[in-house]
Amino acid sequence: MLLKRATPSPTAHRMSSAMKNLRPSRPNGYTIIELMVAITISLIVLVALVTLFARNSGERRAIERTNEQTEDGRYALQLMSDDLRNAGYLASFNPGTFAAPNPQLAPPAALPNPCATDVPTLNSAMVLPVQGYDNGTNAPACVADLRAGTDILVVRRASTCAVGTLGCDAQVGGDPYLQASGCASEFTAVTYYVLDTNVANLNLHTKDCVTPAALYQYRTHIYFVANDDQAGDGIPTLKRAELGFVNGALAFTVVPLVEGVENLQIEYGLDTGVPTTGSPVVYTADPNSYPVGVAPACTTATCYWGNTVEAKINLLTRDPTPTQGYTDTKVYTLGLTAGGVANTFGPFNDSYRRHVYYTVARLNNPASRNSP
Repeated sequence: MLLKRATPSPTAHRMSSAMKNLRPSRPNGYTIIELMVAITISLIVLVALVTLFARNSGERRAIERTNEQTEDGRYALQLMSDDLRNAGYLASFNPGTFAAPNPQLAPPAALPNPCATDVPTLNSAMVLPVQGYDNGTNAPACVADLRAGTDILVVRRASTCAVGTLGCDAQVGGDPYLQASGCASEFTAVTYYVLDTNVANLNLHTKDCVTPAALYQYRTHIYFVANDDQAGDGIPTLKRAELGFVNGALAFTVVPLVEGVENLQIEYGLDTGVPTTGSPVVYTADPNSYPVGVAPACTTATCYWGNTVEAKINLLTRDPTPTQGYTDTKVYTLGLTAGGVANTFGPFNDSYRRHVYYTVARLNNPASRNSP
């Protein structure tokens, strides 16, 4: 006998549907607690990323400062050493033609004023390729804002290219120019050469006694360390006073060269041998104070400058900006003092990173003239 399945009545079906509608449904979003946990984790990750970014940025800036300092130090050394290697260059003129007391050079009785612009002083100073001021003592007047305790270096030479040659500056009226004679009939005590600002006096000739001799701009460079790059900025800077015709007069113009150079100390190699050899026999930070008579070849301080054949350049540079959390407690040695002891500086106990640079520059022209 087959049993039939009871079919629910329409009323029962409606009651079952109503009961299902009364059951609680599962929420579709996040709870407040879940949201707060997610935000907290996100903040922790964000802080970690910001810290990492800041640390990397700081390290990158430190590396950039170090690279900048390295480039500045090397560039400053290159500028000065290149100028020193050309010191005393006088084109074809050989100052060995000057008479005694020195067999090679005849320096003036007293040291010339490097800031002088008159032609007679320029002529008398020409036989001193270099001149210096130890620790800036008795600094010349054209050196402004000199940093205390730093050296001053004067370099004298002619340009290495003649007026009119490719790449050489054009002649400027009022600038001093050197002209060396090659004409035998012009060889007198006065006309071996002419150094003058008046073009009319530059009238010497080459060996054929017809062709005008080449003209070379005469240069006087004075290197020093200033307290500021621009007035009041507190950035120590290597600067150079350059001789030239400016605003209708011959004068010195100060040109900033390298920022961050904090100290300059130089030792000079003197050829005091008898006879001279072209090589340094002694080094001193101040030829002015070197004992006269110790070296038989020289009896005056100006003679020592005339027989300077080498220079040791010591530079102390610092980062352009301080480094947070760093204290400079180092002591830096920049060669020897005039008394022969270590020339030390520091500790500075500030936040600037520093570095010492050193090189030796041979004065090729004075050295070759001193060679037997």
